[in-house]
Amino acid sequence: METIILDSFGATLSLASERLVVRGPKPRREAVDSDQLWLPFEWPRDPTRLSILTTSGERTPPPPLRLTAPKPGAKAPKEEIEIALLRLSEVVVASRGISLSSDIIEACCERGIRMCFLGRNGEPFALLSSPMLTATVATRREQILAWGDERGAELARAFVTGKLRNQAALLKYFGKYQKGASPETFEVIKMAVADIGRAFGAAKRVEGKNADEVRPSLMGFEGTAGRAYWKALRALLPDGSGFTGREHRGALDPVNAALNYGYGILYGQVWGAVMNAGLEPFAGYMHVDRPGKPSLVLDLVEEFRQPIVDRAVLTLFTTGQKVSLDKGMLDEPSRRLVASAVLSRLSTEAEFRGRRAAMRSFIQKQSRAVAAFLRGGPRYRAFPFKW
Repeated sequence: METIILDSFGATLSLASERLVVRGPKPRREAVDSDQLWLPFEWPRDPTRLSILTTSGERTPPPPLRLTAPKPGAKAPKEEIEIALLRLSEVVVASRGISLSSDIIEACCERGIRMCFLGRNGEPFALLSSPMLTATVATRREQILAWGDERGAELARAFVTGKLRNQAALLKYFGKYQKGASPETFEVIKMAVADIGRAFGAAKRVEGKNADEVRPSLMGFEGTAGRAYWKALRALLPDGSGFTGREHRGALDPVNAALNYGYGILYGQVWGAVMNAGLEPFAGYMHVDRPGKPSLVLDLVEEFRQPIVDRAVLTLFTTGQKVSLDKGMLDEPSRRLVASAVLSRLSTEAEFRGRRAAMRSFIQKQSRAVAAFLRGGPRYRAFPFKW
């Protein structure tokens, strides 16, 4: 399945038979079912300069894109991409000035193709899907009732302990390369993993009759683990990154800006999965209810932050990729770089409960596992990042 990202002003989406047609100056395509990524491209003076960058970092010869060099003084012709709807899983609109036909919106909704609209900071401000995909009543009734009983407490524990376990796993993954290369950094990571491990054990032992009773203690252990985690990540980052700690809004350094943008993409993925599972996005258990706050989405996001966004962003910086800011936000090339890295992680295969699938598939599976648990099914288990 494929995801198409529109991040160029002036692009248009339309329907031609059973195919989605994108016309614009710089359409971009993420081939998530292969080992290649189509990078965003500018109109080159020499069309032969175009190439594909594989996940191994090697460039391959350019594909036949049927480009024709413009005449002197002429504007570059618009490019066109067509994708069969049966191969499409998601459309991401990440720029202003993009036009969509009502026909393509209807076709996507009928086929369960999610349409997500992102702001400049990467946070989703709209999500289009058919209301019939979530026309389930029993799940939502149980979801609301679970707030006041032990099911809510169990889910809150699972979300927090899943996050802490994945924080420790990510540090172990990057730390294994530091033992010989930088013993000092390795010791910082080793201490952080131990601190997170203690918080994890304490969080598992928190007891309560409902989500309200367990939340204060869980938040305390989550905060303790978070301080150790971000301190270790700061040690892993190269000098000059500007990262001094986690900043959610108003980030002034490229690392936090990249994390915020990546989390925004992840929010869209989880939000769509929650809706497809018939759950109410605004009724969570760990995060408190507030107007406009999708609490359940934020709950479920926690266990996927580290294996998808944190790993992608940390890899960009530790491999020397250039991430820059423009007026306090990621510039356009950096947004594309971060988006490609996060989408690559979403398409990476993992194994859980004896099944092997892409990470994005496990986001949907976990949403359905929450729904099944609320209806009396098996206990919920958070997704583990295997390092």
